[in-house]
Amino acid sequence: MSFRDESGGEDGGGRTSSASDLRKPFLHTGSWYRMSAAGGGVMDRLESSAYALRDSSVSAVLCTLIVALGPIQFGFTCGYSSPTQDAIIADLGLSLSEFSIFGSLSNVGAMVGAIASGQIAEYIGRKGSLMIAAIPNIIGWLAISFANDSSFLFMGRLLEGFGVGVISYVVPVYIAEIAPQNMRGALGAVNQLSVTIGILLAYTLGMFVPWRILAVLGILPCSILIPGLFFIPESPRWLAKMGKMEDFESSLQVLRGFETDISAEVNEIKRSVQSSRRRTTIQFADIKQKRYSVPLMIGIGLLVLQQLSGVNGIFFYAASIFKAAGIENFNLATCGLGAVQVVATGVTTWLTDKAGRRLLLIISTTGMTITLLIVSVSFFVKDNITEGSHLYSVMSMLSLAGLVAFVIAFSLGLGAIPWIIMSEILPVNIKSLAGSVATLANWMTAWLVTMTASLMLSWSNGGTFAIYAAVCMGSLLFVCLWVPETKGRTLEEIAFSFR
Repeated sequence: MSFRDESGGEDGGGRTSSASDLRKPFLHTGSWYRMSAAGGGVMDRLESSAYALRDSSVSAVLCTLIVALGPIQFGFTCGYSSPTQDAIIADLGLSLSEFSIFGSLSNVGAMVGAIASGQIAEYIGRKGSLMIAAIPNIIGWLAISFANDSSFLFMGRLLEGFGVGVISYVVPVYIAEIAPQNMRGALGAVNQLSVTIGILLAYTLGMFVPWRILAVLGILPCSILIPGLFFIPESPRWLAKMGKMEDFESSLQVLRGFETDISAEVNEIKRSVQSSRRRTTIQFADIKQKRYSVPLMIGIGLLVLQQLSGVNGIFFYAASIFKAAGIENFNLATCGLGAVQVVATGVTTWLTDKAGRRLLLIISTTGMTITLLIVSVSFFVKDNITEGSHLYSVMSMLSLAGLVAFVIAFSLGLGAIPWIIMSEILPVNIKSLAGSVATLANWMTAWLVTMTASLMLSWSNGGTFAIYAAVCMGSLLFVCLWVPETKGRTLEEIAFSFR
């Protein structure tokens, strides 16, 4: 078994392939921002439709905000089923089990999207991949909004899931590849912040609009994303890997500003690309080498542990958990929990490049362990006292406070940072394959946790949260033992550190 190098390689005689021999993308979505030829007249430049954009620095921040529409779509898809459950069941005559299938099909579609995401991103570029992902999302929401039976409903959910699976891999990779090293953490955290905003929008709008109208509103993020992609440059690192050196330098210049000297960064990226071309095939046995095995283990481990913490199960069944805790207005409490997650993730966006990834992960997993233990104890106590007593009310409020604190702790680190680190540490010559595997592992674990959470909660609320607390303790040990600090280092420096 072998892994193909995405960057080209040497031929049988050891000769390095020329740029024309490199694999070409299926869909050209290169930068519109070619630099003007030296000595070109002012009138010639004014004739260009992209003049205003080319001569003003299109920053990495603006590019991140545009692609962040993808994660907003991701979050909206995740949050859609919660506020619409009763209405969809009543209107279409579904059983509870049929609606459960509807909810889980997004995870199934996302697994398929995750498998394909790496190769799609490699062949047609990061921008092209997001365009491909947006189309099934739009079709899926239309299918749901016009559904008269379960078949259209299920088809739409699967299509949404596929698009979300591609988005969940491509967006963090694109952001990591365009961001300056001193802003990469903050911009990378925007990915998870956008997911939480999408979830909150679905929760909030779902309280006020019918489920069909809510599905129509779900079209908006991708409908804006598609034209927005035409106004941002392609990833310069992908362009360099494809041998498009003129587009590569133009794209990087746009991202850094036209007054910035990019020669050092250009040379560093070129050296990294040349290094990755030294061999065409990586044998399976080579994966045992530290340069591949350690970043693979860290990337996959963090994304799996993120889901094993139970966060998806807690959010999916938040209303029933609050109801079991004795909270009367549990729908409002669920929206409040979503709002807390948005605020906490916003704080993480600000802290990531200041405190560092590793420290935030340690604080996050420690806080999650403690808060889940508090929730577990409060449920164990509630199950053994009289309902309506003063202690019962105290335990109800303690469980609510514990869940809110858990969401804050999760959002401070384990929510956003695994995606950031995955996009930073995976070696360039196995990035598409390894990224697809890591994203697939994340979605499979999310599906497993979501499917088992209901059974576990019906078995024991206290026991369920105790198990999740034990997983978070394991996550803390994993971070302390294996996860390096990547703050303030270029992607090329990070890759070299594993050699």
